Amino acid sequence: MAEDNIRGVARGTSEVPLSILELATVGSGVTPTETLRASTELAKRAEKLGYHRIWVAEHHGMPSVASSSPAVLIAHLAAATTTIRLGSGGVMLPNHAPLIVAEQFGTLHALHPGRIDLGLGRAPGTDPATARALRRHGLDADDFPEQLAELTAFLDGAFPAGHPLERVVAIPRSPETGRPPIWLLGSSGFSAQLAGLLGLPFAFAHHFSAANTIPALDLYRSSFQPSAVLDRPYAMIGVSAVAAESSEQALRMARSGGLSMLRLRRGAPQPVPTPEEAEAHGYSPVEKDFLDDYLSKLVYGDPAEVRTGLEELRKRTEADELMITTLVHSPTARIRSYELIAQAYGLSQSA
Repeated sequence: MAEDNIRGVARGTSEVPLSILELATVGSGVTPTETLRASTELAKRAEKLGYHRIWVAEHHGMPSVASSSPAVLIAHLAAATTTIRLGSGGVMLPNHAPLIVAEQFGTLHALHPGRIDLGLGRAPGTDPATARALRRHGLDADDFPEQLAELTAFLDGAFPAGHPLERVVAIPRSPETGRPPIWLLGSSGFSAQLAGLLGLPFAFAHHFSAANTIPALDLYRSSFQPSAVLDRPYAMIGVSAVAAESSEQALRMARSGGLSMLRLRRGAPQPVPTPEEAEAHGYSPVEKDFLDDYLSKLVYGDPAEVRTGLEELRKRTEADELMITTLVHSPTARIRSYELIAQAYGLSQSA
């Protein structure tokens, strides 16, 4: 299949394009500056390794995540690379005025035409108190379809006659290159059905809502209506994976991410602990069950084991693209994990 501004080309021995979701993970004892430098290095390496795209997520009030401003980070990563697609996975639209998002991504698209994706979500990306601080204009997730329509109209310069915002123009806008592709992101059926009805590409957060993956993808595909954007469904799933030289090493690193998620679920987020901190933690029976459940949904191991796990997931979900995210303490270990996965698929041979 030829590559367009949405579909990628499978490289190496992979059946589908492989991409990266970068959370700019802050580990214990690691500064945000060091973290963001590692994100930049990852983007450069991902481009050389043959990954199709790298997205950054919007999260707020989380000491373990430095990607609170996707547009700013995307601009930096795009300036440090030349060919890999960059985008948001995603911008949480109810946190922002659609005009601001249109201006930000119109600017990114003008600076890096043909390389920018606009992934949109409807969750707050944070806790309720921070969400209230962000959403002072009073909008919430229920207003998402209206906000999406407004954003699309700003990007296309196409408000209908008589619309209250008809004379408002989002600058810059590039009619000759069109707008950046809009993706809808979700972890349930709402955005899946909306993406299908609008004929948009859809990205599902399998990495934290695994039980809903297949029902949501089925709903997306059954709801799909061909559009000027897509003639058939295109579904990507986010998947957590950790690769290391050995299974034991991968498990040790993965447990750091498990403890980090445990603390987040308990309302006490902290930077991602070291493997030593995770090993020393005294897990209660309930915490042990949480960790076991977390690990059961994670693809981890040596490169061959990770490839096997990713392939099983791809076949089971029939995903058109896999977007891998790696939650570990060390920035070096995170980059190495992506290198090992790329090697397992031979991505760089056709990059």
